[in-house]
Amino acid sequence: MLASTALGCAVLPPAPALAQQAPAAAAMAFDLPAGPLPAALDAFSRRTGWQIGYAGDLAAGRTARAVSGTMPPDRALDLLLGGTGISYRMTGPATATLVAAPAAPGAGGALQLDPVTVAGTAGAGTGGGGVATTTITQADLERKNPTDIAGVFAGEPGIRVGSSVPMSQKVYVNGVEETNLAVTIDGSRQNNKVFHHNGTTLIDPAFLKTVRVDAGVAPADAGPGALAGAIAYETKDARDLLDGDGVGAFLKSTFNSNGPTLTTSAAGYGRHQGLEALGYVTFAKGDEFKAGNGDTVAGTETDLISGLGKVAMETDSGNRFQLSYERVYDDASRPFRANIGFIAGRPAWEPRVRDYTIDRRNLVFSYTHTQPTDLWDPRVVLAYGRTNVDTWIFTRPVAPSTVPGRYRGGGETETLNGKVENRFTIGRFGTVTAGADFYRDEATYDDPTFAAGERARNMGLYAQARLDPVDRLHLSFGLRGDRQTFEGTTGQKWTNSGVSYNVSGAFDLLPEFLTAKAGYSHTWAGIPLAENFIMNDAWRYGADGPKPVTSDNVTAGLEARYRGFTAEGRVFRTNLNDARAARFAAAAASETREVESKGYEIGVGYAWADGFVRARYADIDVKIDGRPADSDVGTYLATPVGQIITLAAVHTVRPWNLTFGADVEFVLEYDDVQPGLQPLKAYEVVNLFVEYRLPQFSNLALRADVRNLFNETYAERATYGQEFGTVTPLYQPGRSFLLTASATF
Repeated sequence: MLASTALGCAVLPPAPALAQQAPAAAAMAFDLPAGPLPAALDAFSRRTGWQIGYAGDLAAGRTARAVSGTMPPDRALDLLLGGTGISYRMTGPATATLVAAPAAPGAGGALQLDPVTVAGTAGAGTGGGGVATTTITQADLERKNPTDIAGVFAGEPGIRVGSSVPMSQKVYVNGVEETNLAVTIDGSRQNNKVFHHNGTTLIDPAFLKTVRVDAGVAPADAGPGALAGAIAYETKDARDLLDGDGVGAFLKSTFNSNGPTLTTSAAGYGRHQGLEALGYVTFAKGDEFKAGNGDTVAGTETDLISGLGKVAMETDSGNRFQLSYERVYDDASRPFRANIGFIAGRPAWEPRVRDYTIDRRNLVFSYTHTQPTDLWDPRVVLAYGRTNVDTWIFTRPVAPSTVPGRYRGGGETETLNGKVENRFTIGRFGTVTAGADFYRDEATYDDPTFAAGERARNMGLYAQARLDPVDRLHLSFGLRGDRQTFEGTTGQKWTNSGVSYNVSGAFDLLPEFLTAKAGYSHTWAGIPLAENFIMNDAWRYGADGPKPVTSDNVTAGLEARYRGFTAEGRVFRTNLNDARAARFAAAAASETREVESKGYEIGVGYAWADGFVRARYADIDVKIDGRPADSDVGTYLATPVGQIITLAAVHTVRPWNLTFGADVEFVLEYDDVQPGLQPLKAYEVVNLFVEYRLPQFSNLALRADVRNLFNETYAERATYGQEFGTVTPLYQPGRSFLLTASATF
């Protein structure tokens, strides 16, 4: 995919050494031949799971030494880079950035790293061959300075985020809504299909370490339900913030003039003799913002609190146990339909806004081994997640009164899920990950008038191989079988089984310069639970019950590299078969749709020592039942996308400790709509930023952003209702000035 090469810019404090900073790790068997450095780094990443960042022109034309024997990964990387004139700096427990030589600190001691190209996987068990993968790294997140999930995916034309309010934002990958992907947070499956006017995975971007998106073709170990791919969110650990034993703290505050809104994040963390702890909290408070036309957008105030806590213990023998708890709570007045500005023709007694609360919690226990062997590289996850949405339900007033009745309505989803897997190393050829997973999902709705709910239980077995049979060929293929029991609102139960499989690969047509990629997957996902707020205790499921949903994904592309230049392109197609589209009507429990998303992406970029520039283009066509998709029929399925162009550039002036950048998004008019609907409007958005590190305070960074520089009045392309003449969509903020100060202690 275009974003399989992620370019970023990170500002990190100086360190006294480079390669010597690697944390202690168990020895592994290596048998890496000498050859072009980029190819050798790819092989090293696949063998170890490490992420290696480097400027494209830094590695070009250099030859890596052969590495053979059993040794820790950091020692293997030392040998691989020997004689190349390149060393590396550890930026995490399994992430490193290549540097030509130790850079002299500036007057204030700050060090600005080069833009990086991220190679390898985002972690064990998440890779699918890299055929259509977007990895948002910590460096990307620092550069983007996101305040919501839309900011996390900014600049990715194939990933759209509808709505301008975090609690109602939904992510669409190639036009397909995220509940059709396997979405995890720290390995915990998410089951958040509560209310179609709300978002599905509300998460605080301040907590994120990396985000990986496998579009379409996903590996078997990504989890069940990966119909259109997978999204894996990983949050920060204490070991990501400290190189060794010690304590530290972080403070960041952002003021947004459009509201105004103040967001403050604070963290404290420590490590001591194998024990770790981290506490992170964010408070955000602000008023309603104004759109580009100067109108205040009702129901867009900010009232959010989120927290992340982690404790971990690692023994001398490498056994690592970790417990994390993450919670996001949003409580404010929102538009009556939280993802819509207004609908004309509604009854006069229906208020423009109503109070909503959304509360999402995620508790995860995990076990890993930090000193793996060829036959012992385990991962165990046991997790519990819950999402609640509560709001007022209004009823027509009874004459002669003009005051509507009202009562509280609430939806709740719960998931208990887990997995046990082990990664086996097969000599120099690669790895095989095998395991079992399960989930017990429940979705309920309750108000004073009635209650209803659905449940599903699933057991899965899977295996995923990632092999390099020859130097230029990289293969990934996997198989999983699932058995699900589904229980409807009436208490009826149905049991179904299915098989999913995937295969993808990359072949170096010209080592160092040109790689071809392709992949295919077929996925069986059982019967998805319906949305809570439309559940009906009178649903008629039929004798056979709802049909299990399946999908087929195919993608192919090319990636070219030369002395810092990159050019990429891919085509893709996703088909969802018998996708459940239940409505409240008694006969609609088993209603299904056929969804097709197809299109292509292309992109070019260039990275130099102190910056990068890149351009990307996506053309995505989405159809439902053979007709152009619309955002109403596409609820929990898909959305219209069309043509998107993104541009980005970043440059650092090292003597001044100054980094500045810009990004531009062009969304073209989309007129492939059904008869009677209106085209989706085009828009252009320009954002700028500048960041400065004070020479006398190297741990303090000051940043200024201008969002929507030209005050465009627009709704993000994936926002509900733009094709309907009666709908005023939920507009994005107009011109906004953000001032951010952050400090590390």
